[in-house]
Amino acid sequence: MYKVNGKEFECSIAVTLDIFNDKWKLFIIWHLLSGDKRFKELDKILAGGISQKTLTVKLKELEAKQIVNREVFAQVPPKVVYSLTPAGQRLKTLLLEMFDWGIGYVEEHGEISDEHICCEVDKATPQRG
Repeated sequence: MYKVNGKEFECSIAVTLDIFNDKWKLFIIWHLLSGDKRFKELDKILAGGISQKTLTVKLKELEAKQIVNREVFAQVPPKVVYSLTPAGQRLKTLLLEMFDWGIGYVEEHGEISDEHICCEVDKATPQRG
């Protein structure tokens, strides 16, 4: 049995699935792997697929799970920067493997358009290592 913040889980996979229970959280983390981002930057990167309200909710959920850090700078206008915590950084290897697996799967079962490789993340793909 696993217990996190008072919630019990049967196995560690259940813990992982409880945190990453939708399609947006891993996209957000993927883009933060290439460096800290302001809200507007994330909104622009994920444009067309996620509303600002949903992005706000997902960032708060990731912050509550200590995957994402939110740093507020006392200035006018307010500046908020999102980054990955050490727990979030540890997802790098997993996400790179998922990226590679997805490319392989599409090459085997479909086709890749150069225009839309991983929501244009190829410009800022996190480096292996």
